[in-house]
Amino acid sequence: MAFTEKLLTVHPPIEVAGRRVKRYHVTGDPAGIAPDVERAAYAILPELLPEPDGTPPATFVVLHRGGDDGAYLNAYSWVWDNVLHFGGAAAGQPVLGCPDRDPAHFVPTDRPWIGCVWELPPLLHERDAWVRHLLAPEVPDLEAYLTDLLPAGTTGGRA
Repeated sequence: MAFTEKLLTVHPPIEVAGRRVKRYHVTGDPAGIAPDVERAAYAILPELLPEPDGTPPATFVVLHRGGDDGAYLNAYSWVWDNVLHFGGAAAGQPVLGCPDRDPAHFVPTDRPWIGCVWELPPLLHERDAWVRHLLAPEVPDLEAYLTDLLPAGTTGGRA
């Protein structure tokens, strides 16, 4: 099977466990991610977040619905001023320790993997947005960071 890019959609930030969370969804399905999968992913999100450390409480997530039964939630949280903490969960993928093939039954993963080729595009944008709005200015602006989003489109072709 030949490689194809997937669709990337952007959703409004939400607050989870005291953190502001920017949300990106990745799927090959033009209809988007099913509501039950989305609800289940955000229900497990608090387990993937680090403890507060004085860094502005911001996270961005990539929720990816695979082409099979799999669904993946990658949570990237800013800590220690300029470092990304990673927490991941998966559903419907027994090879990752999921108990069944239900794409709405998320469990935390213990793999050191930070994302697949379809999940990585937001990383560069979020790094640059963090520098632009929190590290470079004399007065950090969390609200400006939260509104600075990678545009929706496809996961590739953004050079």
